[in-house]
Amino acid sequence: MEQEQGRNSLQDAFMHLSWQLLEVTQNAAIAAARKAGKGDKNLADQAAVDAMRSTLDHMTGFQSNIKIGEGERDDAPMLFIGERLGRGHISIDIAVDPLENTNATADLKPGAVCVLAASPQGGLIEASDTYMDKLCVGKEAAPYIDILQPPEENIYRIAKALGREDLSQLTVTILDRPRHEELIRRVRATGARVNLIADGDLMPCIFTCFKGAGVHAVMGIGAAPEGVISATAIKLLGGGMQAVFKPKNDADRERLLRMGIKLDQVYTPETLAPGKNLIFCATAVTPILTTTKAVLEGVSFFPGGAKTNSLVISNGFMNFVPTTHVLDGDTFVRQGSEFRLW
Repeated sequence: MEQEQGRNSLQDAFMHLSWQLLEVTQNAAIAAARKAGKGDKNLADQAAVDAMRSTLDHMTGFQSNIKIGEGERDDAPMLFIGERLGRGHISIDIAVDPLENTNATADLKPGAVCVLAASPQGGLIEASDTYMDKLCVGKEAAPYIDILQPPEENIYRIAKALGREDLSQLTVTILDRPRHEELIRRVRATGARVNLIADGDLMPCIFTCFKGAGVHAVMGIGAAPEGVISATAIKLLGGGMQAVFKPKNDADRERLLRMGIKLDQVYTPETLAPGKNLIFCATAVTPILTTTKAVLEGVSFFPGGAKTNSLVISNGFMNFVPTTHVLDGDTFVRQGSEFRLW
């Protein structure tokens, strides 16, 4: 009986945690948005990192252990692996990308988002800021994909699972990189459409789980931290993901091996995010678009405040969260903002 009550108490605390973590991504997005459009990606990234670190450190009841950090690839600002924030009695693991798509933020273009994933201790894999080959699909195609098979085979399997006899009805999202030239050519040769994106494959991976989003698959090599965060949301949404780690060099290979990563293993959401209780939070800095629609609007400012739009997913729960933030109460009241509720 006491053990059951303890489990329920932890679950209740973890449900409350999702709203605290939402505040983390919201604060980071507002901070990054203030630096957006200035042509300096590190300026916005640093603002997001500082806001995330401060909010995590002031959370009540929890201590955060950063299992997946961002920034090692290019000496950008970062929350580093192993960093502990907060002084609560419940330890949680965090995978974080303070600002996904810094280039978009610098140029005030769509696609920038502040994002994290969380679980009770031991619920997220630990890996360096390296790369991984990814194949992400929605629920219907999840049982049929095999990243070890040629891309053409996976295209045919996805089409069959979705009931698409005409392959031109399939859209595959791929990062626009020289390393993907052959992959892009082969996917297009099947008749499928390719949506090339300049940066940021995290949200497209998740959108494969959304019907009507126009993202039927994501293929290709991208960043591993984003892969782990994507895997958390995909697991919660019942989609499919397969990934293989791709170290950058010998030093990176050795580091991954020391962390327990198996370089010849195909990872799935269940092995990247093995925790039973998971949380995913994302707040848009600039609009988050699919091939067909805007899923999240970016941060907008008004006298005395800001509006954010976020996506929160946890076990059995998904919600789009628009929020009005009063940042300066005096200005907010004096200006008679349209968002006033009194």
